Amino acid sequence: MTARRTVAIAAIALVAPLAAAAASDTPSAPGSSSQSSSSQSPSSQSPSSQAAPSQGLANPADLPAGHWVMDKHHSSLIARVSHMGVSRYTLRFDGIDGSFDYDPARPGAARVEASVDPASLDVNADYSKTFSEEFLSASKFPKATFVSTQIQPGVQPGQGTMTGNLTLMGVTKPVTFNVTLTGVGHEPMPLPFGQKAAGFEATTTIKRSDFGSSFLNNLVGDDVSLQIEAEFDHK
Repeated sequence: MTARRTVAIAAIALVAPLAAAAASDTPSAPGSSSQSSSSQSPSSQSPSSQAAPSQGLANPADLPAGHWVMDKHHSSLIARVSHMGVSRYTLRFDGIDGSFDYDPARPGAARVEASVDPASLDVNADYSKTFSEEFLSASKFPKATFVSTQIQPGVQPGQGTMTGNLTLMGVTKPVTFNVTLTGVGHEPMPLPFGQKAAGFEATTTIKRSDFGSSFLNNLVGDDVSLQIEAEFDHK
């Protein structure tokens, strides 16, 4: 195997897309904790130790109640992993889906569900399919899922954290995302066409070894950073 092929993708990523209104009308006190307590040891690093998402651009008060479905053509899941301790290799998953339910009176009760197709791994090379098997056992575990368990509003409106259960390669671990509501508006088409849309950004870091991915662990890093940019349509 060439060094170029090793460049890979430990990217077990998946999670799902983000979620639901990270902020309530009354922001949390600056000293309050934004992570849920859990008897399990979270596979992700503390959100405070990760690169924070960009500053929120939207007010959660503008987000209508109801069911929201991911626009898969305007959403992306990007993963980055160390390659031979020299560079940060970037890859993506093309097959992602998700939805959430939101009540502005109870933003912390929002429920987010997402899924990723590990076989959709794209490393911009003809061995993407091979890597999806070697790193993620895609044929044996054809779907990775995320279900939120807690939405914690942040200090700034439109920002917060989302904790939930990520299932990858048959292993379920708690993961916490930093989440930003990046925009709320109507698609630029005359009514009644177009839909109310909302955008979110979510970031976290997981360890692929927590989910049983150990291929080329002497060349490909264990920490995998995830960045989700997702657009949802109001249904």
